[in-house]
Amino acid sequence: MRRIAAGCGTKAGRGLRATAGSIVAATAVVGAVITAPSSSAAPLCSASGASPVLVAQAPGAALEAVTVDRSGRLYATDLLSGRILRFDGPGSPASVVATVPGGGAGGLAWAPDGDLLVGYGAQTAATGDAMRAAGIVKVNVATGAVVPFATGLSAANGLAVGPDGTVYATNDLGSLIGRVSPDGTVQADWATLPSANGAAVDADGRYLYVSRSFVDPGVSRIPVSNPSAPESLVTFGGVDVLAIPDGLTLDGRGRPLVPAAGTGQFLRVDGPNAVCAVANGPLLSSAVAYGAGPTGFSAGRLFRVGFDGAVFEV
Repeated sequence: MRRIAAGCGTKAGRGLRATAGSIVAATAVVGAVITAPSSSAAPLCSASGASPVLVAQAPGAALEAVTVDRSGRLYATDLLSGRILRFDGPGSPASVVATVPGGGAGGLAWAPDGDLLVGYGAQTAATGDAMRAAGIVKVNVATGAVVPFATGLSAANGLAVGPDGTVYATNDLGSLIGRVSPDGTVQADWATLPSANGAAVDADGRYLYVSRSFVDPGVSRIPVSNPSAPESLVTFGGVDVLAIPDGLTLDGRGRPLVPAAGTGQFLRVDGPNAVCAVANGPLLSSAVAYGAGPTGFSAGRLFRVGFDGAVFEV
């Protein structure tokens, strides 16, 4: 695995004011975390603790979401420009696959037909519950073609696809979680959970797991059959209330794994009120995803993206 020696400075630039309200909030909290004691940070999980390794970067980008295709190519959204970026392997530069309409690119997830679902409208997330101006597009990653998929959502900061093709979209600066049925029907208010952000559906399609970033930070699961009854798995207290859990994935055993943008830890939820850190890493992490395929960002490896434009192997 190739290491990249260059540093990764945060270069949000002028576009930050218009499209990255969540970055502003995260950065403010990170400032408090840096000066806070770390005695209540989550303990390391058994056999964990290796330092993350920088493997790629997109200077000037604020990477919001991440996913890897079956060929081991990594995709990330740039919250500032609306671009969908692709890295063909560790050490490779970023190439632009497409740009979402209106900027504010958010969550990523794979549609059953193999196209990439991309959320847009992150710049309206703070008023999303009222305006519902966000949506999702489908991107053919081979051609770069972009077609509409769903509109009228509160936001799509996090995206998840269930086994039946149902799509869920979250809003970290609002309360509504949207649902797009396989027939295309959009229900913007399918569930209500303040500051739901990262999202993943379990293999059985029973639960939607979400991180809660800014309001009552922690991790919840929502029964798909009863979305009005979300269950909190862990709520962060003490210094960890500043963790800012962001983009969430599930490991091979169905356990939620989420980066803490405010503390630099990568947290695994083993059960109710049971959480440990698989590693300590950089601040401003936004999302994690497992690799796929035999080469590139390959299977069995975990990758992190962040608002600093950097990709790390955890």
